[in-house]
Amino acid sequence: HAFSRSGRLRLGDPKAILAKMKEIEDEIAGTQKNKATESHLGRLKGKLAALRSQLLKPKQHGGGGSERSFEAARSGDARVALMGSLRLENLRSLQISSRIAGYEFTTLTCIPGVFKYKHAEIQILDLPGIIEGAAVGIGRGKQVIASARTADLIILFMDASRAEQQRMMLEHELEMMGIRLNQEEPDVRIIRHTCGGIHFTSTHSLEHFDKKLAIEILNDQKIRNAEVQIREKEITLERFIDAVAGNIRYIPALYICNKVDTVGKTKFEELAKRKNFVLISCHRNWNMDGVREAIYNALKPIRVYTKRPQRQPN
Repeated sequence: HAFSRSGRLRLGDPKAILAKMKEIEDEIAGTQKNKATESHLGRLKGKLAALRSQLLKPKQHGGGGSERSFEAARSGDARVALMGSLRLENLRSLQISSRIAGYEFTTLTCIPGVFKYKHAEIQILDLPGIIEGAAVGIGRGKQVIASARTADLIILFMDASRAEQQRMMLEHELEMMGIRLNQEEPDVRIIRHTCGGIHFTSTHSLEHFDKKLAIEILNDQKIRNAEVQIREKEITLERFIDAVAGNIRYIPALYICNKVDTVGKTKFEELAKRKNFVLISCHRNWNMDGVREAIYNALKPIRVYTKRPQRQPN
């Protein structure tokens, strides 16, 4: 149960953490954003990040064992996590061969596959259960989270007619799991000390940075003595909180829109203009080469050619 006999929340319990997170999220949504409430909202966001960190911690077992994970063994030159409305025919259209034959596609299952392109072997992890409560740690959601966080690239596979709705839902789930898509890591370094309080150094002006609020956020994370080095120009509060949390993964992403043959010309052109969007039709086998090329380029591979001493390269 999320509550003890005295009626208080058990903060070590995932359900209790979720209940507290929901309470804070509701308070943030119900608070009007202005200069007077800026500090209060910042504290709430900091507390929310601290609770999320607790939720993402691996579960400890008293018997020394660990919760069984379906995390697939890493193979190939790179790993790609595929999320969304994926089905077996889509894997075949992308020329991805599954390493697990005859496996039932369930909600919370990690299905590994592989495809080769330009002499590179790319591992694909199909994570359909990412939508089904994985972000809040329900069921075996933490294993799905662990798989997604190990990826070198995340692909959001969406229906072109509902692309915006599905994109927002998937991005929200990933953000809740501590994953940021197509973002650079904040240029913030926190060096802990044993005494001396908190001091800030920066290569840019911190005129618009609320140091008092930042110290309160650090204190909420039990950081009371540290040197905070900020090299990012005009850093936002959200990015500072992510830097303090220290468990955020920054992963490049592609948005693949399937069934583009079923949408009108206006919708097609709108989707085609968006950055990191790739339009395909698995049913008509449209732009399959384009999506494979996009995956390869998004991984930014580095080719290394060897040569023998005193000889021309082969």
